[in-house]
Amino acid sequence: MTQVALLLTNKYRLLSVAAILDVFDTVNSYHEADLFNISVLYAENSDNEIQAFNSHKPQPLKSAVNPDLILIPAFNTADMDDAIEKNMEFIAWLRIQHQQGVELASFCTGAFLLGASGLLNGKNATTHIHSSAAFEAIYPEVLLTANEVITYDQGIYTSGGATSSFHLLLRLVHNYGSREMAVKIAKAFAIDMNRGQQSYFGTFAPASDHGDELVIRTQRCIENLYDKAATVDDILQQIPASRRNIERRFKLATGITMIEYLQKTRIEAAKKLLEQTNQSILEIMLNSGYNDLKAFRQLFKRSSGMTPKDYRDRFRARVA
Repeated sequence: MTQVALLLTNKYRLLSVAAILDVFDTVNSYHEADLFNISVLYAENSDNEIQAFNSHKPQPLKSAVNPDLILIPAFNTADMDDAIEKNMEFIAWLRIQHQQGVELASFCTGAFLLGASGLLNGKNATTHIHSSAAFEAIYPEVLLTANEVITYDQGIYTSGGATSSFHLLLRLVHNYGSREMAVKIAKAFAIDMNRGQQSYFGTFAPASDHGDELVIRTQRCIENLYDKAATVDDILQQIPASRRNIERRFKLATGITMIEYLQKTRIEAAKKLLEQTNQSILEIMLNSGYNDLKAFRQLFKRSSGMTPKDYRDRFRARVA
């Protein structure tokens, strides 16, 4: 029987914990003898209300005994300094356990806890795609592959956001159980086993709270002129600064170049048109600021992981 420790991190997301328990409980229900013994663990300084999850009664972390696999659910990372400070007891324990050969798995933003432990340094990892920029800024030594649904590197699993957690659960059921059981669980939970990446769930939401007013003005110019201006130079005519100065400040404030910002703004506009209108692909290309259909398709697929048509088929709102 595999001994599984599920951590009730401070500010954990209930949906993440519930999904993990539901999948492993379902696996056990298919067998006379349980395949997984699950311990739900909390830290002594926990701010959470400690309550039972059906038959799973949370226990203090110090009561944990020789786990084979440790699971870290998604948790609220809005105030990262506070989140890490209140989870320090877990961080020290995770380091010890991994040194002893225990495998670790983080779900969605749970990767931030592993990042704080230093255990991901030099390793491949992923997290919720909307949290990837913040993760990369805080933990630059981690080899973040933001588009990946699942990563595994030297005994540590990570997953992307929300429903990507189910793909990691399937991987764990496969690795610690069997492929047959993983397929059975995929059918029971209606999970598409072949999701290759999470890039098409991404939304370009650039920060504008960096405090550089010149850069903010440039951002607004790009957002207002992306469909009319042919190049960044056309946009810079509206900005009272030298090209060299604004390029340096823009990259420092936003983390990307002005050309990248323009392309991301155009692709995001194309996504919304694909989702919300009946415009043809050609019309959407033109209304997004492009004039070469082949180049538009290539850029769109590189950014979102699928063609414009496939994106529309997946995300366009349908009225019953």
